[in-house]
Amino acid sequence: MPDWLDFDQLTEWVSGQWWSYLVIFAVAAIDAFFPVVPSETLVVIGGSLASSGDLSLLLVILAGATGAIVGDNISYGIGSLVGEKTIKRWFKSEKSHKRLEWAERTLDERGAYIILLARFIPGGRTAVTFSAGYIPTFSWRRFIVYDAIAGVAWATYAAMLGYLFGKTFEEHPLWGVFLALGIALGLGLVVELVRHIRNKRATTV
Repeated sequence: MPDWLDFDQLTEWVSGQWWSYLVIFAVAAIDAFFPVVPSETLVVIGGSLASSGDLSLLLVILAGATGAIVGDNISYGIGSLVGEKTIKRWFKSEKSHKRLEWAERTLDERGAYIILLARFIPGGRTAVTFSAGYIPTFSWRRFIVYDAIAGVAWATYAAMLGYLFGKTFEEHPLWGVFLALGIALGLGLVVELVRHIRNKRATTV
C-alpha cells in the first residue's frame, strides 16, 4: 500500500455512507489491472460495517464482485487489444515477466482453474487476466463464466470475513477488521507459497 494511503484513509472512504458501495466497486475494478490498494481491505471493512448495520452485506458483496469482474474484463480487453509483446513491454521487471509466463502456462494447462485461483493471489490476477486476453485459444465467453464465479467467490469470502469478525468483536470492531485482514492476507500468502513450491518442483523434474 502506498505511503500516502493509510488504513485510516481507507476507513474514511468506506464509512457507512451510500457512496461506500461506489468506492468498493471502483477500487475493486481498478485493483484488477492497476493495483493501488488491496481491494480486499475495502471489502473486509465493508463487511465489518455491515455487521453493525451501517452497510448492507449483500450490497457490499455485489459492489466488490461487480467491480472485480469489470476490472478483470478491462484487463482481458487490454490484453486482447494490444497483444502479448506490448503487455510484456509494459511489465518490464523480471518478476512481472515470470508471472506472465506462469499465467500463460497455467492457462494453457488448467484454464478455468487458474482464473478461480488467481483471484486470491496478490498480483496473480493481473497477470492471468492480461494473459487470457492475448492467448488466442482463450475465448472471452470462456473467460467471463469463470471470472464471474471467481469474482463472486472472492467478494463473498472477503465480506463475510469482515462481517463475522465484526460480529465477534462488536465492542472492539477494529480488532475484528484487523484479524479479518490478517486472515485474508494469510490466505493469499499460502496460495502464493503453494504455487511457488509447485513451480519449483515442476522445473526440477
